[in-house]
Amino acid sequence: MKNITVSVPDEVYRTARIRAAERGSSVSAIVTEYLRSLSGGGAEFARLEAQQRRIQRQIRRFSAVDRLGRDEIHDRAVR
Repeated sequence: MKNITVSVPDEVYRTARIRAAERGSSVSAIVTEYLRSLSGGGAEFARLEAQQRRIQRQIRRFSAVDRLGRDEIHDRAVR
């Protein structure tokens, strides 16, 4: 485990200590949790990309010709 030094304003540190105490935690644990959440963003992006690829593979046929024409769209909106 690496130790890091972070400079924050006194008020930020005081508030962080209060929040940590309310959670029964430490400022270090809160910072660790936050940094883990940042590094987990890449995994979420990869998961969503994989989901997109799976959905796109399920689309068997798509053609712009199958879309409604301009007049048909406007007729439907009026009804």
